[in-house]
Amino acid sequence: MEPFEIFLQSGVRIATPLLLAALGELLAEKAGLINIGIEGKLLAGAFAAFVVAASTGSLWAGVLAAMLAGLALAVLFGVFCIALRNDQIVTGAALNFLALGGTGMGYQLLYGQTGSAATVAPFAEWNLFSLENIPLVGPALFSQTILTYLAIWIALLFAFLHTRTRLGFHLAAVGEHPRAADAAGIPVNGVRWCAILIEGLLGGLAGASLSLSLSNTFNEGMSNGRGFIALAIVIFGRWNPLGVLGGALFFGAATALQLLLQASNIVWLSANYPYLQMLPYLLTLLVLAAALGTSRSPRAIGQHYHRE
Repeated sequence: MEPFEIFLQSGVRIATPLLLAALGELLAEKAGLINIGIEGKLLAGAFAAFVVAASTGSLWAGVLAAMLAGLALAVLFGVFCIALRNDQIVTGAALNFLALGGTGMGYQLLYGQTGSAATVAPFAEWNLFSLENIPLVGPALFSQTILTYLAIWIALLFAFLHTRTRLGFHLAAVGEHPRAADAAGIPVNGVRWCAILIEGLLGGLAGASLSLSLSNTFNEGMSNGRGFIALAIVIFGRWNPLGVLGGALFFGAATALQLLLQASNIVWLSANYPYLQMLPYLLTLLVLAAALGTSRSPRAIGQHYHRE
């Protein structure tokens, strides 16, 4: 493949965990919840996916374990923030620390300090109907792993539900005017529970794509801030599934560009690679700064709801 084709293919693949995590956060925020603990779900999902896949030899068993790990953290968030009405930001941060410490300790207990020999065979590329031979865009669109195809289909499904179904209307009503939604017979906290549980499943799936698709192992802290980038992508995408898809591809391309430049033969770039590693995070800050005042979050985001 040509360098530009490799760049596009890598950008789409790198965008996969960002897209899955951002779609889950989008669903939660549309329901009026903000969960910065999505970084922890990525870590927990990546760890569970790797351990189970390595021990059973089944990648799909690893994916299931990852989704269950994300679901477990989502249940904790729901108990503390929906049922007990604790602060959502503090709870999300606590879950991040829990996942960071728990996965790090678990990895060292199972594989030692380095775990250098712990690997699995990752998901293979699916070449669809030889369409990967289309110049430039073929490898990016038609030579990806099944998790990437799944992420894109989930984004398109969410876009349909967002604008065309009663479920999308209920979700928007709960996030904008929960008291009016309750008066209309919509179970506000029930909708929020569904949203946060689905977010947990998608966050765990995003983690599985890290350890079973983007790589073939688990490293402590391997989420590397992707959960926080996912939060920025939701804002960048203006709380719209197709906007989130575009935002994830944008950040995936930025990371792929950073890797491509780092591997180039340009001496100055190779010698100053730490500055290149800053690129995705610098873009996150720029996007957040540009979005301030130009996009509007759901009105009831972060607000607890209970009947008088």
